[in-house]
Amino acid sequence: MKTLIVDSFTDKPFRGNPAGVCIVETDLSEETMLRVAQELNLSETAFIRALEKKGTFSIRFFSPKMEIPLCGHATLASARAVFATYGLGDLHFINTQNLDLAARVTPDRVSMTFPVYETRPAEAPPALLQALGIGAIVNACYNAETKILLLEIKDARELAALAPDFAALYESHDSINGVLVTAPSPNRQYDFHSRYFWPWSGTNEDPVTGGTHTFLAKYWSERLGKTKMKSFQSSARSGFMDVEILDGNLLISSQAVIVLEGEMSI
Repeated sequence: MKTLIVDSFTDKPFRGNPAGVCIVETDLSEETMLRVAQELNLSETAFIRALEKKGTFSIRFFSPKMEIPLCGHATLASARAVFATYGLGDLHFINTQNLDLAARVTPDRVSMTFPVYETRPAEAPPALLQALGIGAIVNACYNAETKILLLEIKDARELAALAPDFAALYESHDSINGVLVTAPSPNRQYDFHSRYFWPWSGTNEDPVTGGTHTFLAKYWSERLGKTKMKSFQSSARSGFMDVEILDGNLLISSQAVIVLEGEMSI
């Protein structure tokens, strides 16, 4: 099975968010896909299979723990892998929710279309804030589609310095897939910063997360009065993307670098 590792949301190797991409010719069992994801041990691995219509692929995402319905960086990685393998630039990925994730690829850019999701007010348990090392928040809300809790804090420098106690964080909540912490950018290069922690359903921290922008982009759009924004994820690897809310959809644009390509025996 052709397998690639692609660093997404970056223009440099070993930065951004690495994703596995497996190009399969026949359907694999969920158990096999989970074991492959565990073998690669990345935050997500995408499994793509060409469908009858040219440029259209089914796509499924697995973390080392479970299947994930929607993943931005692994979609970006898949688009870059398809472009390198087949030379196709206009793509459609159909996920398990039957969402059509359209992508356009050029040699130096990948643009993707995602849905836009809403958030609703939520409570942040004190134990969760303590585990994150956060003293005070500006706002807390929740996205139902992704089961992610969003916390806004005042200072992007505090965000970058967070060093959560992940064992305590895991014990602090039992009904979310992850917690996203965000803050306004301290400079004009970006509009907002974020970090995403998800010990409940994946790794401790996802380095750069496209899927969270399905609701994070609208959250900041309403606060900043903008439909076009630049996002920075201030994890240790770091990464960036441009986001735009257009005609009820979210456009995500960034770069990706293939760092490894080979064949996996299954």
